Amino acid sequence: MAVDADFVDHVIDLFAELGPLRTGRMFSGVAVYAEEDAMFAMISSSGVVYMKSDDATRPAYEAAGSEPFWYSRGSGERQVTSLMALPESALDDPGEALGWARISMGPARAAAEKKRAEKARKAARAAKT
Repeated sequence: MAVDADFVDHVIDLFAELGPLRTGRMFSGVAVYAEEDAMFAMISSSGVVYMKSDDATRPAYEAAGSEPFWYSRGSGERQVTSLMALPESALDDPGEALGWARISMGPARAAAEKKRAEKARKAARAAKT
C-alpha cells in the first residue's frame, strides 16, 4: 500500500517551519528529512506519522499515548522504539506538530551523525585497500 501523496503534503506542511524538508523511501512508507540528512519522521503506508525518538525522548511520547512503529516478519512482529507515533491531535495542529518535531530533531541529528561517521570509516577502510 502506497502512502497517499496528499497526506505526505499535509505532513510536510505541518513541519514546514523546520526549514527545507525532503522525503525518501523507508520501509513501505516515506521518510521525512530536515537539515539534509536528519530523518526525524516517517509516514507509514497505513497513514501513521512516526517520529524519531531515543531513550531520552521516548517517555514524552509514551506519556502522550504514542505507540512505537512495528512490522511483521516471518519470525513475528518487531517493534522499532526509535520511531514513536505522532500524537493524533498534532495532525491538525501545526504548532503541536512542530513541537514534537523539535523534540525528535535531537535523536535525528544523533542518528545522522552516527551514519555519517560510519560512512567515513568505511570510505577510509576502502581507500587503504
